[in-house]
Amino acid sequence: TEEGISLDMAQPSSKHGVEVDRPSHYLSDAETGSFIENGATRFKTKLLEWHGWSITRVPFYEWDGLQSEAEKRCYLEAKLGNRAVGQLAQRQDVAT
Repeated sequence: TEEGISLDMAQPSSKHGVEVDRPSHYLSDAETGSFIENGATRFKTKLLEWHGWSITRVPFYEWDGLQSEAEKRCYLEAKLGNRAVGQLAQRQDVAT
């Protein structure tokens, strides 16, 4: 970003970013098994939002459960919208 913050994917004209969050972005609740964003991840999100960015997150615990390319595409379409997924697919194989 112009602010010097890195994003996994960004569209600067609309200030929309995508973050693909691996396990290192989370803390695990031992009692419930649920995942909570860690402090660094929460801080980065708040900082980006303060600068006017909107962030879509793709957490590992949702993505890793998807088996087929079709499931992954549907997931991304639900998160990002059909047009955005089509644009991503033209640039790279996003489902790997």
